[in-house]
Amino acid sequence: MRGKPSWGTLLITLGLVVGSVIMLVPLYWMFVMSFRPKTEIFNLAAPIWPSRTSLEGFRTLFESYPVLRWIENTAVVAAISSAITVSLSLLAGYAFAKLRFWGRDVLFVLFLSTIMVPIQVIMVPEFFVLSWFHLLNSNWGVILPRCAEAFGIFMTRQFMLTIPDELIEAGRLDGASELGIFIRIVLPLCKPLIGVLLVFAVVWRWNDFAWPLVVFTDQAKFMLQVGLNYLKGDPNPDWNSIMALAVIALTPMLILFLFCQRLFVQGIAGTGLKQ
Repeated sequence: MRGKPSWGTLLITLGLVVGSVIMLVPLYWMFVMSFRPKTEIFNLAAPIWPSRTSLEGFRTLFESYPVLRWIENTAVVAAISSAITVSLSLLAGYAFAKLRFWGRDVLFVLFLSTIMVPIQVIMVPEFFVLSWFHLLNSNWGVILPRCAEAFGIFMTRQFMLTIPDELIEAGRLDGASELGIFIRIVLPLCKPLIGVLLVFAVVWRWNDFAWPLVVFTDQAKFMLQVGLNYLKGDPNPDWNSIMALAVIALTPMLILFLFCQRLFVQGIAGTGLKQ
């Protein structure tokens, strides 16, 4: 619509701008603190932008801590976990949405109810299970307990309900197997959904803190968020290094979201259109 915008549109735009500024200020401050000289860290009269940029925080960080190992561990766990989680979500969501079997709806409700169970409730039993299988202090100890996510399966089921049943029936009439129908017919229609699941899974795994904190005891095997907490717990914390590590941990997630933004919006918009 052309012409002057309404007052409602102006108020919504103003609210979005204010909200964006509020959310960006902490990110800006974190970025500035990571490049600020140590002499200006606690100087209240320091300018908003550093008088000079300094890489001292990054240099101290990489010289004093195994940050490259932390990045490698986090990337490995995030990549493997996300691949398994997305695959299981797609397969289980397809089964709940398009296959007919006894107790399907009851099983789906029971599986969905696990979302309401906080991780703190099952930490101790999971810890003992991993101890029995000798998976403590290993990447698989973090990966395996979080492979199946009820939220991802729920999103997949809701999205696949929007796929016409006639397409699947046509594939069955042509003699295709269920796996063939899933790969050749269903998956090509789920690209926006896969983008959403991928973004969620990678962000969850990359930023995971509570469970890796329980599993890992060796400093060299820490993930980034555990390492960040380790730096913060130092009796004399180096805030330059802490902010530098925070920037390193945040940057890949921003890049991922920028690349997957279009698929992310399409997938969210297409989920839950059909009940």
